[in-house]
Amino acid sequence: MSPERFEELVGEALDEVPVELLSLMNNVVFLVEDAPADGGDDLLGLYEGTALTDRGWDYAGTLPDRITIYRLPTLKFCETEEDVVEEVAITVVHEIAHHFGIDDQRLHELGWG
Repeated sequence: MSPERFEELVGEALDEVPVELLSLMNNVVFLVEDAPADGGDDLLGLYEGTALTDRGWDYAGTLPDRITIYRLPTLKFCETEEDVVEEVAITVVHEIAHHFGIDDQRLHELGWG
């Protein structure tokens, strides 16, 4: 799958997130990269930043949090384009949840592993 098509799928997944939820997100950018910097191939997405629940009165003037979706590990994990569509949607929700302070254990409990 081309990088352009994969980026389209990430955009479509973001379009499915309720506007009310997206409007609560603050100081965060979404990126698509081929693979993590360490070359790992088992990480589909990554949230880097300070979760909303951890931001205090002194949170100001910081660079945006980053939500990165990785193309090559996702493609390795999936067999069909339908699988990619589903996995991208799950990964986008998973990383957005981290922005709201929900950890991996709770996400697994909720079925968003």
